[in-house]
Amino acid sequence: MVDAPSSQPPRREAWVTGIGIASSLGIGLDAHWEALEQRRVNVDEKSFAPFIIHPMAPVSFDAQIPKKGDQRQMEAWQRIGTFAAGLALDSAGLKGNTAVLSKMDMIVAAGGGERDLAVDSAILSAESQGNVAPGFLNERLMNDLRPTLFLAQLSNLLAGNIAIVHGVTGSSRTFMGEEAAGVDAARIALARIAAGQSDIALIGAAHNGERRDMLMLYEFGDFNLKSHYEPVWARSAHPGFALGSGGAFLVIESKDHALARGAKPFARLSAVVADHVRRAPGAVKATLEAEWASLRPRKDHVAILTGVTGAEPVTSEERAFLAEHPDVPVRATSTMFGHTMETQFPLGLALAALSVSRGALFPPNDPTGLEIEMTEAPHQIVVVEAGHWRGEGMALVEWV
Repeated sequence: MVDAPSSQPPRREAWVTGIGIASSLGIGLDAHWEALEQRRVNVDEKSFAPFIIHPMAPVSFDAQIPKKGDQRQMEAWQRIGTFAAGLALDSAGLKGNTAVLSKMDMIVAAGGGERDLAVDSAILSAESQGNVAPGFLNERLMNDLRPTLFLAQLSNLLAGNIAIVHGVTGSSRTFMGEEAAGVDAARIALARIAAGQSDIALIGAAHNGERRDMLMLYEFGDFNLKSHYEPVWARSAHPGFALGSGGAFLVIESKDHALARGAKPFARLSAVVADHVRRAPGAVKATLEAEWASLRPRKDHVAILTGVTGAEPVTSEERAFLAEHPDVPVRATSTMFGHTMETQFPLGLALAALSVSRGALFPPNDPTGLEIEMTEAPHQIVVVEAGHWRGEGMALVEWV
């Protein structure tokens, strides 16, 4: 008996053809590869003491955002993201190519905007006196906050600024939801390309870790790494994440579209899976195992890049998952880059594609021995993300 032909069109292959990274380690692919090979870490233990951060490396935003007026109306995370997006477009050979940019889809993972700390502090100080008049809060917010602050806080302004500065004017989506938003940006882009709904997409995120308001927010949940820096696997006695500044963007396109314009791939993005389990004991380990099984990675020439946060209890659960795969070399990006929230998963994808394209995995940066050397070229890299509070995801990046 002959099976009836499927009504589903064949799944299209998706290539990573452009990568842009700007972080605490530097600007661009060569600078990052050199820093990773030399096991460099850029940490600031003093500016926000007792909290630890990975500050943005020196950057000339003029190189990707030439108009000073555009730069002035952006918050720091928007400048970082718009800059990194420009690097990705340069890497893909698309800067100024209006024919492609006008139909390029964009999916951005973004957090909220920055607060006006001076106004917040004045209100809290007055409230603490206990003698403020009724309506005081509304009056101060209406009179003290500049009108443009509310516009600058809109999460979809990163996508808007990328469209204005770089001319990416296809469809646009902005996802919120911390680490899980970065996973879904990649998942949706891949699904659309594979299904023939999109030919090419720009995806990514940006994060400014040098924000007192965010450090305060995460301290309420006891998530911050404090007092002194340690690599992420060495924090079991003093758990927490060190916020990092950075942006990571990728150009992902169908194989046919890339070949038609003569673009060469860094890697193939074969699969992205996501989950959102209740954080009961053992649930994260179980869902990571299920996601691993769904990706079906090979037995050799495979590595893991994880955005493990360092916060507990999720880090211990991820360590238990990794213990089930002791022969697979692991690299924790947060040791070198800090925790960049929405950016952590796109950053992992970028580093995985870069490693596959260069035929090597950068060396371990871990005093505990969990991370092992990899002498063979990685043909597959599994990118793992388990959010500090919610959200789990994986991607399979492969050699082309």
